[in-house]
Amino acid sequence: MTKQQMMLWFCAVLSVGAVGAEDAARKTEHPHIVNMVALNEDNSHFYSSRKPEDMTLENLKAFVDQYAGGTVTHLFLNANAMRASFRSKTRDAIWDPVNGKEPTDRWPQNQKKLFEMGLDPYTIWIARCREKGVTPWISMRMNDVHSVDENDNFMHSTFWRQHPECWRVPNGSPSPWVNRAMNYARPEVREHHMAFVRELLERYDADGLELDWMRFGYHLAPGREREEHGFLDQFVEEARSLVKQWSVKRGHEIQLAVRVPAHPDAATGLGMDAITWAKNGWVDLIIPCPFWTSSDFDIPVELWRERLGDVAQRVAIAPGVEYNSRPWSGGAPVANDLAALRGFAASAWYRGAENLYLFNWMDSETRPVTETDYTRLVRDGLTRATVFSSPRRHLVCFRDTVPAGFPDGAQLPADARAGKAIRVPIGAKPTSGTITAIVGLAGRDGVAGATFEATLNGTAMTAIADVADRQSLGGNPARAICISFPLDAAKDGDNELCVKQSDAGGDQQIVWVEICIDPGSAKP
Repeated sequence: MTKQQMMLWFCAVLSVGAVGAEDAARKTEHPHIVNMVALNEDNSHFYSSRKPEDMTLENLKAFVDQYAGGTVTHLFLNANAMRASFRSKTRDAIWDPVNGKEPTDRWPQNQKKLFEMGLDPYTIWIARCREKGVTPWISMRMNDVHSVDENDNFMHSTFWRQHPECWRVPNGSPSPWVNRAMNYARPEVREHHMAFVRELLERYDADGLELDWMRFGYHLAPGREREEHGFLDQFVEEARSLVKQWSVKRGHEIQLAVRVPAHPDAATGLGMDAITWAKNGWVDLIIPCPFWTSSDFDIPVELWRERLGDVAQRVAIAPGVEYNSRPWSGGAPVANDLAALRGFAASAWYRGAENLYLFNWMDSETRPVTETDYTRLVRDGLTRATVFSSPRRHLVCFRDTVPAGFPDGAQLPADARAGKAIRVPIGAKPTSGTITAIVGLAGRDGVAGATFEATLNGTAMTAIADVADRQSLGGNPARAICISFPLDAAKDGDNELCVKQSDAGGDQQIVWVEICIDPGSAKP
């Protein structure tokens, strides 16, 4: 830093008050994030899941308190979709009237009640997080298009309604919804969203700002995403500049995160070039993740780290998991359970992840597990010790946000008669306990009497039996079989499960596959 630059920086500090030498040093650093387990609280969940009488200061604090003293280290507090979840200066509030009619749903009415009481949930939550040792971030959805097939839905902003020429497909149909996402190639769209970035940084003293590009993952005209990625580059660079300014004003480091597609090439192909953003020093945290259709149990953390190169020493990666698991784009989904979440974590840790991120794992309604299991999750967490010593499931799913022509990784459904070699990443191989494969079968004629042979990495099965309870399986199987293998059949990382129909009856179809590991030392 030159003498002139140092003087300018010093004057900026003095303009917002004196700070100690330790705080000043922190402003020039970008602390690497390690061992983070983050939960995203969306823009509607708290307000829609509580009764009007629950809109109190005490209950706002209690929301944070449930995570205090547990293993959740960060709360990412989402403050918007098209509209703001507070009385914003730059866009509609969620309770504002649409065509003269005020929305009566619980969500906007509860938020309006808090506003009228003078309670800003995000200010209160950020302060409470710091009191309880949880790191608070503010999260911004960059292009939310929930329910855009309903033009007058209360979730939609005035800006969106008045500017259909700014949609990705100008004046386009709502099928798919992302046709009606805003096009960041338009300067008025970028300014509309940048104004909200400025407002969030000015209004809330969080430790970080997340740009959630995965709500809904499509931000440029169809087919022009790679060509026009510079518009998103420009936006992220400007956001970084604002974050730096507010780090000085606040007297503490504010970091910048981006939520992007799970594969780096898919992200780049859709204009979200997070690798370049990181190498240019614009972001501190990359969250590769699915959209919502399915969790992705094959996020290539090692590839992200390889592409980052030396930058991986200062830019953290936090692979993200979702509520659902789905075997292919048209397959029936199933809610994840704790064992599936541990399987996701085990593979992520093995592949070099230093952090984990949970989306749609909120404390009710969209919570995929029971209240008891949610409490267990908050208490026991997803540490390496926990996930490798507990039962876990490694599910075969697909990648739900990719550019045109990019493979989505789907391996199902599969023809059982022809046989199928299915790749299943499991993280570190087990050293004790049992290893089994679960194979779900479609409801075809003869499925009940069909027989199968299987190998795991070339080792033949030792036993096979029907699964009585299929509720936790995706693909809507009419029958499921459990195939046991010797423990030494498994290997670290990718495993190859081969399944083939062996009877002479009707041809069957495989619609679900997972590998289950029980190390034999699970906690109750």
